[in-house]
Amino acid sequence: MKLHLLSLATGVLAINLASAAPGTADRVYTADQNSNTVSVINPATNTLLGQIKLGNQRPDVLSPLYKGEINVHGLGFSPDRKTLIAISNGSNSVTFIDTATNQVKGKRYIGRSPHEGFFTVDGREVWVVVRGENYISIIDPGTYKETGRIETTPGPGMVLFHPDGKQAFLVSSFNPVMEVVDVASRKIVKQIKVVSPFSPFLQFTPDFKEVWMTHKDVGKVTRIDTSTHEVMGVFDTGMITNHVGFAKTAAGTLAYVTVGGENTVKVFTTDAAPKLVATIPVGALPHGIWASDDGSRMYVGLENGDAVDVIDTASNKVVQRVPAGQAPQALVYVGNAVPQGDGTTNLASRGNVDPINISLKPVSGDAKGFVVARNLGVIDALEVSLFKLKPDTVYSLYVTGQKQPVASLKTNSAGMANGTAIGPLREAANGLSPKEATPSKVTVMEGNAAADAAKAVLINAN
Repeated sequence: MKLHLLSLATGVLAINLASAAPGTADRVYTADQNSNTVSVINPATNTLLGQIKLGNQRPDVLSPLYKGEINVHGLGFSPDRKTLIAISNGSNSVTFIDTATNQVKGKRYIGRSPHEGFFTVDGREVWVVVRGENYISIIDPGTYKETGRIETTPGPGMVLFHPDGKQAFLVSSFNPVMEVVDVASRKIVKQIKVVSPFSPFLQFTPDFKEVWMTHKDVGKVTRIDTSTHEVMGVFDTGMITNHVGFAKTAAGTLAYVTVGGENTVKVFTTDAAPKLVATIPVGALPHGIWASDDGSRMYVGLENGDAVDVIDTASNKVVQRVPAGQAPQALVYVGNAVPQGDGTTNLASRGNVDPINISLKPVSGDAKGFVVARNLGVIDALEVSLFKLKPDTVYSLYVTGQKQPVASLKTNSAGMANGTAIGPLREAANGLSPKEATPSKVTVMEGNAAADAAKAVLINAN
């Protein structure tokens, strides 16, 4: 495959491919938070080649003798496409992986709860945001040693480099700001106020004139001019807005936004006033998204679907679903990652089975929620997410056939609650499968009231 290098920017390396579709040397990677794996997909065939095992799936991570990585979450890659980095926020680590062999070649443990990391434009440094503290950790990719730190606003969420090599853009997970870093001096030179304190992701437009950041907590996207550092606009996207990716198509440059609360990818124009041109139904809780180098495909990680949906950007339809690890978070497309061979060495087979997803609807009002049932080997887990309920209030979740609630959660000040029930829940979990002749039902009650569908707050949506 012939490659023509157009410009170099960490995480957004622009490549013009002579072929019209993803090639066999390209790879799609997902960071699988629950199974602590990196799934490796061949985009030419849309098949899962296997997984790079960095740790064990939950609940093994609770053992005092556990040695693997925990919560494999973020991904980045080097400008030469030879190195993938995986950030694990539970074990505070950055793992360096050879893309040709899938072999772990180095590791660095850094500060509390790192989130995302990327290589500088020249490939000489890796900058990793330490979200649980207030700095960027700078790592030498040759020695895997930390060589410096850049103090930031507490809770940095992600950093990306402009291809000019002079500036980096940094979002926050805890404060309503974007920060601009002068790469040479390692100093923050501008702080830009934005609409909410929680941004998990940012991405450049293909011409690098703008950087777009997502706001997961309020369902919006902010556009910022990379030259003037001014906010160009903010627009609504939807509940649980996760990541954004761009593709050059026959219809122009389009933005693809994963909206987890609606199980959709929304497609917007990049005009001065973005227009919604398509809403694409996808699997459960879309999270990471990245375009193929030629823009013909968008790859979407399904956090609650344990899979990747492949979108054809010409038709804006899902054309295939590829199995992945448990709870994929970040996703990256790395062109020419494996220039020789089949790239299957050091890969393990998929160690997880597909989850069961249950959407919840309100009996009255506008509450929302969903439940995911996952097998964890000898035990099971029910992951519960509730929204738009009374603040600071306890809610109990029942499954048909269970006399006691399988989970009790207390909402925060915004009326949201998330929790996981782990235990011998095989009967309850299996009973939720739509394949059952009479699938079990889920009922959410306020307080500790006994299950009663007529008085429930939330029940099965289907």
